[in-house]
Amino acid sequence: MQQYAMLISPSANRVYARTAARMAANEIRVFSAHALDGAIEDVEEAVLGAVPYLTFRSDSLSARDFRLLANLSSLYALFAVRGAMLEPIAVERLDRYDDDLVTILKYVGKTNEQFTKLLLNVTAAVALAPDRLLSGDVAVLDPMCGRGTTLNQAAMYGWDAFGVEVDKRDFETYSAFVQRWLKDKRLKHRALQSRVKREGRGVGQRTRVEFAATKELHRAGDVQVLEFVNADTLRSGEVFKRASFDLIVTDAPYGVHHAAVKDTRALTRKPTEVLEAAIPVWAGLLRPGGAIGLSWNLYTTDRADLIAMLEESGLDVMDAAPFLDFEHRVDQAINRDLIVARKPK
Repeated sequence: MQQYAMLISPSANRVYARTAARMAANEIRVFSAHALDGAIEDVEEAVLGAVPYLTFRSDSLSARDFRLLANLSSLYALFAVRGAMLEPIAVERLDRYDDDLVTILKYVGKTNEQFTKLLLNVTAAVALAPDRLLSGDVAVLDPMCGRGTTLNQAAMYGWDAFGVEVDKRDFETYSAFVQRWLKDKRLKHRALQSRVKREGRGVGQRTRVEFAATKELHRAGDVQVLEFVNADTLRSGEVFKRASFDLIVTDAPYGVHHAAVKDTRALTRKPTEVLEAAIPVWAGLLRPGGAIGLSWNLYTTDRADLIAMLEESGLDVMDAAPFLDFEHRVDQAINRDLIVARKPK
């Protein structure tokens, strides 16, 4: 059985870097179980030539499988182990654009980009068949999108990305950033701004950007969509049609740095209440077979409570290994975990 060695990407976030190998190992296990028919075995940390790696074994990886693995959130380089030698394996990532789309925008409270990619990856692995995952024909919603880290990562993959954000400053900052970035990269695009109304009443302000990686694709009408709305997440069902999304992925409020919206009249710092009200709304927007991936602060919401909310909304929670080993420290007040749940077909 062939052994492979994965070199972990360096991380600017030193706290996350301490757990990156364990997180990446479990990401590989999710891919193996849900996208690769269990083809990967013996995932473990190892030291080769005084350098730390993740190693794993498989005797049946295809070219398509390597294309999937190329998108692992912490993958820096991949090798086939040949005795005492490492043979580099060319990786063909899904990324359509320069990675500064994800990294250039900095602000307090921004979710670590590697973790955002991991959360999107494990959710997609649960919901999408391998060929669909690679096709680009995917619609993603972040119903608490902030300044768009999840939306940008989805766009990198060639997917259509949609968001809802209650904070007007975050909405305006992200809208300006996206349009400036597309202009700086000289990418053909069209940006539209409008009001979202339901039954004659305003729901929120909307920015919709249609763009393509090349002029030829844009002329052919093969465009991607970034659409985001300044509105309360509880009104997401008024903004978008039911069963519109393959994936719903969000980093829920931690109850520390940012207030979360409970309703249109007041703010609350109780994320559990926000999630309890919002999850049924989000579940209605998910297509059959689609999946929700949430990260949250364990100091504010128990995992058992979150499982109950998801199951009460008709979702099947991934509540077994390797999904039970993504917990990690962010700072003194935040102990983050993730959970993935799928909507039955």
